[in-house]
Amino acid sequence: MSNNHLSDRISLINESATIRMAQLAREISAQGNDVISLSLGEPDFDTPDHIKEAAKKALDNGYTKYTPVPGHKEFVSAIIEKFKRDNDLHFSAEQIMVSCGAKQSIANLMAALVNPGDEVIIFTPYWVSYFDIVTMNGGVPVCLKAGLENDFKVTPSQLEEAITDKSKVVIFSSPCNPTGTMYSKEELYDLAKVIDSKPDLFVISDEIYEYINFDEKHVSIGSFDFMKDQVATVNGMAKGFAMTGWRIGYMGAPAWLAKACSRIQSQVTSGAAAFSQIASAHALMSDMTPTREMREAFRERKHLMIKGLKDIPGIKTNDPKGAFYIFPDVSSFFGKSNGEDTINNSTDFSELLLRKAFVATVAGSAFGDSDCIRISYAASDEQLIEALRRIKTFLADFS
Repeated sequence: MSNNHLSDRISLINESATIRMAQLAREISAQGNDVISLSLGEPDFDTPDHIKEAAKKALDNGYTKYTPVPGHKEFVSAIIEKFKRDNDLHFSAEQIMVSCGAKQSIANLMAALVNPGDEVIIFTPYWVSYFDIVTMNGGVPVCLKAGLENDFKVTPSQLEEAITDKSKVVIFSSPCNPTGTMYSKEELYDLAKVIDSKPDLFVISDEIYEYINFDEKHVSIGSFDFMKDQVATVNGMAKGFAMTGWRIGYMGAPAWLAKACSRIQSQVTSGAAAFSQIASAHALMSDMTPTREMREAFRERKHLMIKGLKDIPGIKTNDPKGAFYIFPDVSSFFGKSNGEDTINNSTDFSELLLRKAFVATVAGSAFGDSDCIRISYAASDEQLIEALRRIKTFLADFS
């Protein structure tokens, strides 16, 4: 057997850059180096105790069997209430679909919506997996780039110009991974009016970072009455509740689309873990104090990082309003050398920073913007302060 036996589809898929950098960081750490990892999109907090206790109780009560593919009824009911309470989204049970993480929800949606040759408009910078999920399904990614000067926000005129007769789907995240950008209600409304004029265009709104926002109330693009039939709203438990390993995502969508996604998932993973769903229902309907405390910790860390990065000559950054990332522009270092190494692009920047200063980040090219790097500040204050010191010292040698 050889690579000739692999499907053509495999050649379209890249390894996740965030996972690759995390693995490289582990390898360098295993060599005895003190690596500070700022590469993974994972809260460094533990799952709150009341959620873990709910899972233990669920196990004791026998929630160890297969679940209905669309989701356990108790969790589905909690999702319906959560969407109504927090997002002004009104769904029935047949419009809800539970998956093994928000990533699977997005993969289900792309498989259900995209035919070969269909164009998918991706607000750029984008989460690393959007591009590959589109190409894996035969779609054509159309990357709509918004730069630092625009706070990484796509404008309605940009969107209108990008739409063609082949456009099928628009996908974006707010708050955004990797930039932390969050669209306001007014900005979403203006984008929604463009989409509303194209009735064959569908939106996948990735809202996994909803609870980690710093300045204003999160708004769902699907909450505008005229958009409800053109939007699938994706969310999950990983970020807002520090439940990454529980593998629970969910979405609300028109019934025809939710049913299609259920049919796809029935042939891939079937239903998500029973006790994880019961614990997730408890999380959505119980005390949100731990989530708010985590958000405030991230807010303080963001201020720490912004202040430290602005003290490093050559690095430019905005002030993100959500998530736990900063996406600074490091292009002023391209072409510079320390006499031993030369930084030619964001990949060089990230890899040299890891190998020489033992700070793990992710190259912006993985997110569609080769001028930047992604820094996750899901780490302790001490680690962040030390990482900033190492970055400044490392870059001081390049000229």
